[in-house]
Amino acid sequence: MSFFRPEAKLALWRWREVLVSVFVLILGVSWVSGPGGLLAWVGWFLIVVSAALAVIGIQRARFRTGAGGQGVVTVDEGQITYLGPLDGGIVATREMERLALDPTSSPAHWVLDQPGQPTLHIPVNAEGAEALFDVFSSLPGLKTEQMLSELNGRSPHKVVIWERTSSRPPHLRLH
Repeated sequence: MSFFRPEAKLALWRWREVLVSVFVLILGVSWVSGPGGLLAWVGWFLIVVSAALAVIGIQRARFRTGAGGQGVVTVDEGQITYLGPLDGGIVATREMERLALDPTSSPAHWVLDQPGQPTLHIPVNAEGAEALFDVFSSLPGLKTEQMLSELNGRSPHKVVIWERTSSRPPHLRLH
C-alpha cells in the first residue's frame, strides 16, 4: 500500500537532488539563525552547498525526460552500452567524435558517432539513460545548458550538440 500515486513518485524522484538541496538549505538556515558560534559557520557552508546542489539538481531534472522507453543503457568505465529490442551497440567516450540529438524520432534519440563503429541511436527515455548526463557533461567543450535547451526544445531537425573536431569551416559556428 502506498500513499503516493506512481506519477507523484516519479515527479518527486525526478527532482530528488533539488529536494535534497532544499532540506540542506533549511538545515543551514536553522543552524545560522539558531545556536550560532561554530554551528553558524557550518550552517553558512551548508547554504552554499545547497545552492550548488540545487543548480546541479535542476540540470539533472531537465535531462531526465522519462523512463520506460525501449532498451537499456549502461555506462561502465567510459564505455556507453545500449541494448535495444532491434539494435544496440557500444561507444567509447574517449573515442566519440560527435553527439547529436534527433528530435524527429518518437521519442527523441541521442545519436553517438565513433570512427569505425556504426552510429548508435539511444532513445532519451531508455532505461538507465539518465547516466548519460555525467558522460555528456564530461565531454570537453560541451555546453550543458545548450544541450538541455535542445533536449526540451523540439527542433524540427537533427541537431549536433558536440563535436570533437569541427567538420565545418571556421567562420560557421556550431552554436
